[in-house]
Amino acid sequence: MSDAEDDVLDEEQEGEEPLEEANEDGEAGDEDGEDKAEEKEEEEGEEEEPEKEEPLTEEMLREGLSLLCKTGNGLAHAYVKLEVKDKELTDISILESFIHLRYVDLSQNSLRDLSALGPLTHLLSLHVDQNRLVSVGGLGELPYLQQASLAQNRMQNLQGVAHPRLETLNLIGNELRTLESLECSKLNSLHTLELRGNKLQSAAGLYLPNLRELYLAQNNITTLEGLENLVHLTSLHLRDNKLETLDGFSGNMRALQYLNLRGNLISRLQEVEKLKVLPMLRALVLRENPCEEEDGYRLETLIALPHLERLDKDFFEEEERTEAEETQRSRMEDGITES
Repeated sequence: MSDAEDDVLDEEQEGEEPLEEANEDGEAGDEDGEDKAEEKEEEEGEEEEPEKEEPLTEEMLREGLSLLCKTGNGLAHAYVKLEVKDKELTDISILESFIHLRYVDLSQNSLRDLSALGPLTHLLSLHVDQNRLVSVGGLGELPYLQQASLAQNRMQNLQGVAHPRLETLNLIGNELRTLESLECSKLNSLHTLELRGNKLQSAAGLYLPNLRELYLAQNNITTLEGLENLVHLTSLHLRDNKLETLDGFSGNMRALQYLNLRGNLISRLQEVEKLKVLPMLRALVLRENPCEEEDGYRLETLIALPHLERLDKDFFEEEERTEAEETQRSRMEDGITES
């Protein structure tokens, strides 16, 4: 990973706040009790009104289909790409017979159920961002699916996310509190997992040895668990969580090069010592933690992690390395003298 890419990930990919639903609750301004009661009844009536059904129509299909390709047997042609966005769709059952689709984008609709996509076994890419999905349990296993984006839904569990060739999974801005429901044994190809802006309190449950990039920013994580299984992880983003200590890192994480801990609650610089178990760590972000205010912030970090190349956005200068080496040597000599 290049330094430029690190900066982009730090400032853009994690800095964006998750979307929040507008609060529709209001207080009645009329002081008359009867008027208030009437307004309340009207509001309750509105809430009970069934959601308007908006099915995917043939006309929408004609407008949204593109990319004519040969079918799998090479004997015919079919459109393999579908994009139908921002139509308030609630029903996509018409797609059950479009088995040749490979790329589907149904973002910005009102979908609650994806079971109609189950027969689309040739699907390679699926985008259903900004819908009303609570889970994808009815989707089934899609044998060739490589990219799935379920951002800005209402996902509360990950049951049904079980696609053997899935490489990237985007779950930004959902309502996940735990990862225990993730069927890791069926996700051997997954290398990038986006979980920013959920309600996670822990990373426990991630048994994904081939994962390379993990984004856990803007959650409620207080403890690090299960990281020892991420043996190929190169980049870990934990910005804007509630970590007070750095317990949980493992020597098994021998590939980790970039670690972002910006905006946590780490108050003691000594916690950095716990990162010595990460032999390949080269870039560390600790900004906006209380420990940033300690004297010798950069020097002590470099002494603890002499292989580190960059702290926050700044590379270590040769003068800093020399000072860190001399300080460490002096402390060792003082320790020998005292003993």
